Amino acid sequence: MDPFVNRMIRAAKLDVGLYEEVEADTGAMKQAMGVVVLSSLAAGIGVVTTQGLSGIFLGTITALLGWYVWALLTYFIGAKMLPEPHTHADQGELLRTIGFSSAPGLIRILGIIPFLRGIVFFAASIWMLVAMVIAVRQALDYESTLRAVGVCVIGWLIQVLLLGLLLAVFGGVPQPG
Repeated sequence: MDPFVNRMIRAAKLDVGLYEEVEADTGAMKQAMGVVVLSSLAAGIGVVTTQGLSGIFLGTITALLGWYVWALLTYFIGAKMLPEPHTHADQGELLRTIGFSSAPGLIRILGIIPFLRGIVFFAASIWMLVAMVIAVRQALDYESTLRAVGVCVIGWLIQVLLLGLLLAVFGGVPQPG
């Protein structure tokens, strides 16, 4: 099996060892970015019947930007504001682990089936959140899963506030058609 595909499967299976592996593998950045792109493409295809083809393009760009911002926020919150005594991480470690935590999002491609869209996207969101907590816990060398959950929640709230501010400044989300 292709090593990249194997890593995505292990990430989706919530394999803690995979997150340790990509944390240490400085050459895995392109793979992590590839996972984010594939996951966002799957989401775009999953909503193509309601968002059109522009949804795929905008979704991919937004996902890449969101991944980068989320990783930076997580780095500053987790490594600088709320570290444990043995926390040691750099931004690259978080970019790689958080990138792979997007792997469960590949199931969003099933959203193209209209009656499955809601449940598939909900399930993918929960699955990706669990993967994100594992990714953060491993990248920041936390012993406490609860601390990793806290870092993810704080980062999510800040990102939502930033997105809301951007939408307010630029006039909301454009609608197709």
